[in-house]
Amino acid sequence: MTDHDDPAAQALRLVSTRFPQALGAVLGGSAAQGRATPASDLDVAVLLPDTGASRREVLRHEGRLAELFLNTRADLPEFFAWDRARRRGTVLFVYAQGLPLLDPHGDLSRARDRARTVLAEGPPPLTPAELSQARYTLTCHLDDLLDTPGSARHEQLALADFALREASHLLTAHHRAWTGIGKWLPRRLLAADAARGGALLDGHRAVAETADPGPLAAAVHRVLDLVGGPLREGYALDWPGGPGK
Repeated sequence: MTDHDDPAAQALRLVSTRFPQALGAVLGGSAAQGRATPASDLDVAVLLPDTGASRREVLRHEGRLAELFLNTRADLPEFFAWDRARRRGTVLFVYAQGLPLLDPHGDLSRARDRARTVLAEGPPPLTPAELSQARYTLTCHLDDLLDTPGSARHEQLALADFALREASHLLTAHHRAWTGIGKWLPRRLLAADAARGGALLDGHRAVAETADPGPLAAAVHRVLDLVGGPLREGYALDWPGGPGK
């Protein structure tokens, strides 16, 4: 790989060109882990002086798509708190585990230490209302999946996707572990609970390959059993802005 094709070198040139005032920059994602393909994008977190503006940008640089997470030094603690509240920690992981590109005054090093501290704390627990809603939603997807014939493949596959996603979020929340979306969902799921997470993934694959919802349903029940079981009758949810709000 030439320097021109090296993702870290490309990311550094991007930051140096567009953000010469940057206090720090770090490369995350597959590019930082040595798993980048020619089509992989660049996930870059850039720490800006407080005279800058926090935002997210997507652009193309030297033929690669680049997703930029731009935060001022003053905004970063609040942003980390927001990222933790989502239970995904997307930018927290970039800062904590990414490849440092530049750190002229030590600001990036301090930000990385803070990100590692927040990640070690784990995501916040589900509130009772959030837990009830998650149980009810997953139960509904499970009931619909079991009630859908294999001949209705589009509906069955859509329900299997929803069941896997909701069960994964509930299982990771039970373990106070980080969740994810896309390719990060199975990675975070297996890291949180290899046995139950693996059963969910295998069950999802069984629906896709054989139209059999049984293994996925059994795996979902194992997750629900951890948090009080399926929830149907008795579930209640206050509407936002309703009486007393």
